[in-house]
Amino acid sequence: MEKKQYQLGDIVQMKKPHPCGTNEMEIIRMGMDIRIKCVGCKHSVLVPRTKFESKLKKVLRSNANQEEETT
Repeated sequence: MEKKQYQLGDIVQMKKPHPCGTNEMEIIRMGMDIRIKCVGCKHSVLVPRTKFESKLKKVLRSNANQEEETT
């Protein structure tokens, strides 16, 4: 299985929704742990990278595409 590509600032879709009802999250910090922020209610959660990768469904909007459009 191919490893999903994601980076800082990407909007990703998770397998399970956040309690507020949305399953879209923004990646706001990367390292051994990844901090994601809910797009709906702005709550942030620190998740271990391995758990994040298993719960990630797909990348909805990549930050790299936005940077190319603005330059």
